[in-house]
Amino acid sequence: MPRPVESLPKAHLHLHFTGSMRVETVRDLAAKHHLHLPDALTTGWPPQLSARDERGWFRFQRLYDAARACVRDEADLRRIVREAAQDDAAEGSRWLEIQVDPTSYAPFVGGITPALEIVLDEAAAASREEATQVAVVVAASRIRHPLDARTLARLATQYAGDGPGAVVGFGLSNDERRGVTGEFAPAFALARRAGLALVPHAGELLGPAAVEATLDAMEPDRLGHGVRCVEEPRVLERVAESGVALEVCPRSNVALGVYASPEDVPLRTIVEHGIPVALGADDPLLFGSRLTEQYETARDVLGFTDEELAELARGSLRASRAPSAVREAALADVDAWLATPA
Repeated sequence: MPRPVESLPKAHLHLHFTGSMRVETVRDLAAKHHLHLPDALTTGWPPQLSARDERGWFRFQRLYDAARACVRDEADLRRIVREAAQDDAAEGSRWLEIQVDPTSYAPFVGGITPALEIVLDEAAAASREEATQVAVVVAASRIRHPLDARTLARLATQYAGDGPGAVVGFGLSNDERRGVTGEFAPAFALARRAGLALVPHAGELLGPAAVEATLDAMEPDRLGHGVRCVEEPRVLERVAESGVALEVCPRSNVALGVYASPEDVPLRTIVEHGIPVALGADDPLLFGSRLTEQYETARDVLGFTDEELAELARGSLRASRAPSAVREAALADVDAWLATPA
């Protein structure tokens, strides 16, 4: 019998706030606020998606927006944070960096500052009471003006810290075909000066040129996805030499049509080039898979051994902003997991 991946200690570095919701939760919140959900979030869940073209992305975004519209008060925000911590704990995650754009929830709680403070307060509470420590990445959106990103970066810096219940990173998400990457660089410069991890998305919907443009403009610590760097050997080598970690989300890559099947996800190529990897679930609400399934895909589909899975887990912990005590304890427990007879 293989060792259970849900007991493998790991960090979870790529999980979006709305997308982290349990499908039962979004249905509860819709009922609470008397809102209608699309069939894809009720009887047709999980939805069939593809984002290789603008129409496919529009459908994905429409479903995401429908779910986000159900989050309408402080209790909703707190529930999402708490359940994300509980779900991660059940999957062996010792450290979660949940990514949130407070702009989306600001109208219901009095502004972006109260929205972020609620999330941070519940992250701190969950870290005290659950088995997973929770920190926050503030994420700007590519579909908004770069000045909005600067506003969020300034907000993020006010709550920057190095432990649970703090902002530990700054990201950039949404359709990477929108916006000009370089125009978001000033926001990332603000975040860098505050010591935040720089974790923009790049290299999922677009190819290696987008990865290179992001490396040039932002000098990131990690890239959300980044998998398509493998399509250009020169860019693949540059990523390897940079030390940037990739947050690879195999099941979401397939769900969005980036790859036709899990066998096509180039995780093996990335690892063999010495690039640090942190597996992530991205948006379980829409993709129907959580963190455990990413590790199971690596083992059952891509042929990773338990030793290689352990190294993926170590990579996630080393790429995280977890406090050293949390990281070192988890790394020791990875060794213990591997030492347990299969």
